[in-house]
Amino acid sequence: MNKKLYTQIKNEWRSNLWLLAELLVVSVVMWYITDSIYSTLATYCEPRGFNAEHCYLIKMGALSEKNEGYQPYGEGGRTQKQEVLELLDRIQHRPGVEAASLSQNSFPYNGSNSGHAVQCDTMRTSGYVVRRMFTPDFLRVFQYRGANGETPEQLIEVLKENPHNMLLSNNLFQYRYGVEVKDLVGKDIYIGGDTTQTYRIGAALQDVRYSDFQQARFSYCICFTDKLVSWWLDKDAELCVRVRPDEDHDFINRLLADAERLYRVGNIYIANVRSFEDIRYHFQKAQTDGLRNNLVGMTFLLINIFLGLLGTFWFRTQQRRGEIALHKVHGATNRAVFSRLISEGLLLLLMVTPLAVGIDILMAYFELNTWRNYTTLEWPRLSCCAAMTFVVIALMIVVGIWYPARKAMHVQPAEALHAE
Repeated sequence: MNKKLYTQIKNEWRSNLWLLAELLVVSVVMWYITDSIYSTLATYCEPRGFNAEHCYLIKMGALSEKNEGYQPYGEGGRTQKQEVLELLDRIQHRPGVEAASLSQNSFPYNGSNSGHAVQCDTMRTSGYVVRRMFTPDFLRVFQYRGANGETPEQLIEVLKENPHNMLLSNNLFQYRYGVEVKDLVGKDIYIGGDTTQTYRIGAALQDVRYSDFQQARFSYCICFTDKLVSWWLDKDAELCVRVRPDEDHDFINRLLADAERLYRVGNIYIANVRSFEDIRYHFQKAQTDGLRNNLVGMTFLLINIFLGLLGTFWFRTQQRRGEIALHKVHGATNRAVFSRLISEGLLLLLMVTPLAVGIDILMAYFELNTWRNYTTLEWPRLSCCAAMTFVVIALMIVVGIWYPARKAMHVQPAEALHAE
């Protein structure tokens, strides 16, 4: 049967040449679309290194001297820092609250950043690394974990045992020097090239991503606590809260209802509360809208490709009703005829696939597709997308042949030959 198929394809080379050209173009376009979708979804589905579900950001405000009820500072040594710490303590003891923390430029989906260059021995980061300063419970709020499987509680103990201990992303030096931070635990590091600012690597963190659309390998951070209390504790500090799942219903309204009565501390009050679901949505809205638009456009293109292939093979099968009738006259079963038609379509696809893959490789080599992992040419990714492309086009061919072939095989051979 294979020899007959090859002979038939060779004899019909003119019509098959156009079909092969169409399959080649479709295969390359389909691979490009598949590669783009694969890269985006693979990045989106990477582990985030944190968990912001059931978490809220409390924005604090402070009365000015012009506000009624303002209490001047200095009386009895009271400071705004003490008021902020008192508010944190009250929030931590609120029923339903699992953990609460204060931080500066640290919470997820936050476009306001602080950074430092970091050096360990002769290794130095190529640029600024996101600096996160927080009270230790921040690790419980967002459920950070260590590269060796440390729990948030264990990481908190690391920070508490020495005020100069720091937590670093495990990938901080990995892609430049091939060294993981978990192999450097206990070593000294320098901040900003200043040898007077010496810290010790207390533990390595699982890579903490900056956002859902940025890969972990591009997200680096250093975390410490010692300077937060002395430098940044005021009304502008970030008060983040994790609520127990069974208590996470209408949390914002219930908290605001109690805000003036329970959570007014001196001049400090709760000004606003936002869920991290809302923060995440607005922080990534542009990327999310862009992804949605791309997916809609790609879906429209895929539908057109599908209809084009479907129409091509449908018309081709309809034109061969006489041939199908001849096969049946010579004793071929419906199953045999159907298998022959499907095999011919798949064989044409198989013939053009090596050339299509060669063009895919050239496109990736010349960086015409999507960047991921510092490159556009990754053999596992290219192979996976090429295989997916082959399977999708093969399904289109099967559908394009199956229905008209099924109808043609129900026609009596004599009737089909008479029409011919």
